[in-house]
Amino acid sequence: MAEAHQAVGFEFTVRPDGADIKLSQEVIKNIYLSGVTAWRKRAIQFKTGKVLSAILFATLLWLFLIYLLRYSLKALLSYHAWIFESHGKMSSSTKLWLSLIKMFSGRRPLLYSFQASLPRLPLPSVDDTIDRYLESVHALLDDKRYKQMETLANDFRNTSAPQLQRYLLLKSWWATNYVSDWWEEYIYLRGRSPIMVNSNFYVMDLLYITPTQRQTARAGNVVHAMLQYRRKLERGEHAPLRALGIVPMCSSQMERMFNTTRIPGIETDIVQHLSDRKHLVVYHRGRFFQVWLYTGGRHLLPSELEMQFQRILNDTSEPQPGELKLAALTAGNRVPWARARLKYFSQGVNKASLQAVESSAFFLTLDDEAQGYDPAKTGSLDGYAKSLLHGKCYDRWFDKSFTLISYTNGKMGINTEHSWADAPIIGHMWEYVLATDCFHLGYTEEGHCKGDVNKGIPPPARLEWQIPKECRETIETSYVLAKQIADDVDFHGCLFSEFGKGLIKKCRTSPDAFIQLALQLAQFRDQGGFCLTYESSMTRMFREGRTETVRSCTSEAVAFVRAMEEEDKTVTADKHQNMYRLAMTGSGIDRHLFCLYIMSKYLRMDSPFLKQVLSEPWKLSTSQTPQQQLNLVDINKFPRYVGAGGGFGPVADDGYGVSYIIVGEDLITFHISSKFSSSETVSTGSNRDMFYCIE
Repeated sequence: MAEAHQAVGFEFTVRPDGADIKLSQEVIKNIYLSGVTAWRKRAIQFKTGKVLSAILFATLLWLFLIYLLRYSLKALLSYHAWIFESHGKMSSSTKLWLSLIKMFSGRRPLLYSFQASLPRLPLPSVDDTIDRYLESVHALLDDKRYKQMETLANDFRNTSAPQLQRYLLLKSWWATNYVSDWWEEYIYLRGRSPIMVNSNFYVMDLLYITPTQRQTARAGNVVHAMLQYRRKLERGEHAPLRALGIVPMCSSQMERMFNTTRIPGIETDIVQHLSDRKHLVVYHRGRFFQVWLYTGGRHLLPSELEMQFQRILNDTSEPQPGELKLAALTAGNRVPWARARLKYFSQGVNKASLQAVESSAFFLTLDDEAQGYDPAKTGSLDGYAKSLLHGKCYDRWFDKSFTLISYTNGKMGINTEHSWADAPIIGHMWEYVLATDCFHLGYTEEGHCKGDVNKGIPPPARLEWQIPKECRETIETSYVLAKQIADDVDFHGCLFSEFGKGLIKKCRTSPDAFIQLALQLAQFRDQGGFCLTYESSMTRMFREGRTETVRSCTSEAVAFVRAMEEEDKTVTADKHQNMYRLAMTGSGIDRHLFCLYIMSKYLRMDSPFLKQVLSEPWKLSTSQTPQQQLNLVDINKFPRYVGAGGGFGPVADDGYGVSYIIVGEDLITFHISSKFSSSETVSTGSNRDMFYCIE
């Protein structure tokens, strides 16, 4: 066989004179080359395996370091002793802690860089919460009523509380935040009464400055700035918010700022959040228009937006039947709106138009009135506040995450739906927008937006509606109810410029505690007594944290009011400050009791104590709106570029809602609301008492 013959590489012959061996040089060469090839393969395999091992090891090491960094930062952020230290007296341990926070935070973190490292909201013990609750109501109850409440509290402590706490502890381990989902659902979304005035809040424009008197130009710049903010938000390019400029706070509420709508339901509403939306809906004189925000893959320029809005103003068409007051459905009771939505807006042009509204980036109202603060006009701030809070009851879409309102004189403002976020979140965006509008975009000498205009952009599209008579009757019913609510709101906005936080801090007192004590004194002089007082505190140092209640009417505050000149004034302020710090660090009272109450309902365990606590009215509801979250404007250099903050409606029928904003060193603004129908409250009278008390 030829192949076998050719494969023979050597011959071995035995002869009489010995053995004879013949080797083939070619075969030897092939054997050598084969060996070299084999060794090369082994080397390559070894090298490849080593590289793969190195890659695998490096990946695992990288993941380990990431998780080590994350959990190290989470452990560091669980330290809260720093917040209880006296101002200007930082301990060595806190200084070391701050250094470690800086080291682990990186140089340029993105907006959501710290989300996974934020600690969970801690669950207080039942005993601590009950003890703090009893302390908070001791000054408000006479001996007999306090004894009754103490008995209820101790019965709860010794019976159902341990079981409820165990289930709540399990939830705190399983859920990201044991409060936030129930708070959103049961405090906001399950409410069946109107959200206008009762839930939504407003934010005002710059107090003294109006960059342009042209309505459409101002709207063009502001909308463009909002789109810039949204793009940075979606990319996470905003710097994370930090307490002391170092300690990160939760940014999860920002995710639903745009493209979000509250959808009505029969039993409960839902919050619908969509991905990037490329249009907004504009309301003007009873008509709805869809405006596209992009052209050729880019945002419309401010000048192009101005052109689009001017086209809407120039449109002389009349509202369709039922269109004028259509948005009143969002201002009335939730159940009629939910039923009308299912019956009249689930098909055809009504469905398409409603989807355009609900899926828009946000809602814009080109108002037909002029508003704003005018020092020469008494009550100008009052009318401005009421316009932002409720308007005509049908010219804001109260279900949208926010409605931007543009007035004929160039002033702006925002009405915000409350379920998706709290005031500091919308305030963060508004600060960015105002700074961008005034200091980056600017206007021409004639007050128009800068830049060229592409007149080939399609004009805004008019939304079509076919609203039957029965639906128009539902709209009118909602409008009548909403107008009754709006007409009952007694609002007073006021500016206190005698002094501000600068002088208060020189007196070694917390500005917030100072104002809260002044409010207690004003409440006492107005009502002749004390009441349960709500002050909102944030819990955003924890993941998905929102707010906690500070019960400001303490025994110390009562003693201060009864004897202002006593030496315990500082002690009173210190007490309030300590309560505020406890609330911020997860040791508040009301969110814990609220969750225990919800758990008792799930387990069908009736608790007279929890029922009593949750039914107590907050006759004085207060909130401070933060300023200068972004520090984009130096208000010492530009003192007139300050905002007036915002406000909300009264929580109780016979109570006050007070929002206050500490603006710079020498200005405090107040937004005071009450109800005309109450014989016990007058917003302007409360303002006079408060100013006297502050002075």
